[in-house]
Amino acid sequence: MEDQKNGWKKLNKLKLDHKKIVRHAKRIEGASQRHAHRFIIRRINNVRMVSHEVTIWLMLVCMIIGGMGLQFLWGQQNYLASARTSGGLYVEGVQGRVDTLNPLFVSSSAEASAARLIFSSLYNYDETGSLHQDLATGMTIDPTGKIYTVKIRSDATWHDGVRLTADDIVFTILTIKNPATRSPLRVNWLDVAVTATDKSTVQFTLPAVYAPFPHALIFPIIPRHLLADTAPGALRESIYSQQPIGSGPFSFKLLQQTDTAGTHKVIHMVANSDYYAGTPKISRFELHAYVAESALLDAVKAGELSGATDIPVVAMESIDHSRYTVVPETIDSGVYLLVNTSNPILKDVVVRRALQLATNTSAIRKLFSDSVGVLDGPLLSSQITGADTPHTPTVDPKKAAQTLDDAGWKMVGGYRVKDNQKLQITITTTADKEYEKVITEVERQWKAIGVKVDHRIIDTSTASSSFVQDILQGRNFDILLYKLSIGADPDVYAYWHSSQVSQAGYNFSGYSSKVSDASLSSARSRLEPDLRNAKYKQFARQWIEDVPAIALYQPVIGYVYNKDLSTIEPGMHLVSGVDRYANVQYWTVVGDTVYKTP
Repeated sequence: MEDQKNGWKKLNKLKLDHKKIVRHAKRIEGASQRHAHRFIIRRINNVRMVSHEVTIWLMLVCMIIGGMGLQFLWGQQNYLASARTSGGLYVEGVQGRVDTLNPLFVSSSAEASAARLIFSSLYNYDETGSLHQDLATGMTIDPTGKIYTVKIRSDATWHDGVRLTADDIVFTILTIKNPATRSPLRVNWLDVAVTATDKSTVQFTLPAVYAPFPHALIFPIIPRHLLADTAPGALRESIYSQQPIGSGPFSFKLLQQTDTAGTHKVIHMVANSDYYAGTPKISRFELHAYVAESALLDAVKAGELSGATDIPVVAMESIDHSRYTVVPETIDSGVYLLVNTSNPILKDVVVRRALQLATNTSAIRKLFSDSVGVLDGPLLSSQITGADTPHTPTVDPKKAAQTLDDAGWKMVGGYRVKDNQKLQITITTTADKEYEKVITEVERQWKAIGVKVDHRIIDTSTASSSFVQDILQGRNFDILLYKLSIGADPDVYAYWHSSQVSQAGYNFSGYSSKVSDASLSSARSRLEPDLRNAKYKQFARQWIEDVPAIALYQPVIGYVYNKDLSTIEPGMHLVSGVDRYANVQYWTVVGDTVYKTP
């Protein structure tokens, strides 16, 4: 305690010298400023100078690196390319009913499309419309011109792995020829004998020379080992006709019905990895069949399909061109006004010639923006050549009217009358926007010369439709607006020879002419191209003079597909709609970037 008291006393006796303290503080402050300037301020300035230089240097380095990167990318592009690769699903829409998948009973565009994808044939048509080997590897014709020997490839197999042989080809034709089968292909093979000389050779013997015979070899082939025990009369209703096994680029997996009415069916297929022409690039193929044209168009507009065929030419402008590529391609067919020559009014060739003179086919083609082709008679313009090629007379309504006047058809109250009978004609056709548009224009043109025109539209999309039996086979029409499939060869014997007038024949007009008959018969029985050309020109000249029909235009197949896909190529020559599949194994739906090979 005593020590603490003494300490406090000493502390109280201390006196502070303020001036001295201030002087010490100033010295300390000065020393601190000098040290700060020396070790901090100067170094901050140095850092600023260095950072400026570093920034410039870094920018230069970045520019150099960026330039090298751009050079690398630019150089790399020289070695890269966009390529289509394998895989993916293609969904195609088509119109028509699917009642059977057996190719011997095809009756609609949908069934024909499925048959072309699932089955093979000896020959088919390539992208140019030329006959092309499919299963066949070669063909020879004997000196008589009646025996055709065809060799087939040995690496073709059915989808179940069994080898396809000449026995399958013989079995197919014998099945077609059997009347119990009731195949529409039977008419083509009635008088043809067929034998297999070995597993890879088939021989066809004809009763007479028939120049177009090679074009008959595009028939689909069915498997003997699966159907030999099936009665021909039961073949159409067999399980096979709903679950087919073929040898084509795609194999069948499932037939799906999406509604109870059967108006929309889906055929599921997969790529045939053992396909002799090479595995298709598309892995899966779905064929959507719509009975109604409107349903097909709705599916296209909704973007439900990768591609679609059977698009009416009148609907092409309504397709979204930013999404789809639209490909209108003419096919080897003709749209005609078929005249029933047994009709009391139309059996007069003078009336038929007047109607021909009054029909402005150019105006009809303009209804479709001239996307359809010119048709100038019973044959395509590419099928007959030469300076003397016959042509339909130039449209001349005044001459048509005068022709009717001279024949006694006088104008009475806006329409022509002869012997108290009005010049009244009914045009029949199927329910189709394209055809309905044509009928309206024809009515306008014929009304201008005093013809009273009615029309009858028949819906063939229903299962109960009897169009074939009542209209075609029964010849129940005055004039029929209808499409005839002409084909790659100009042999139109079936449509215009008098022997085909019967109910089972295809001469729907009832046309009979000795000159035409002789020309058609002679043309198909000679192999010399120049002689055939001369005969067909003679036939066409007589046909135009007799007017059993009025040629309107060459139709087109309307095909659309998504722009990022690769399928049908513009400029293809299609004999029929299914020939769009000529290069189907190369179609792709998947794209990638790959390195170019040196």
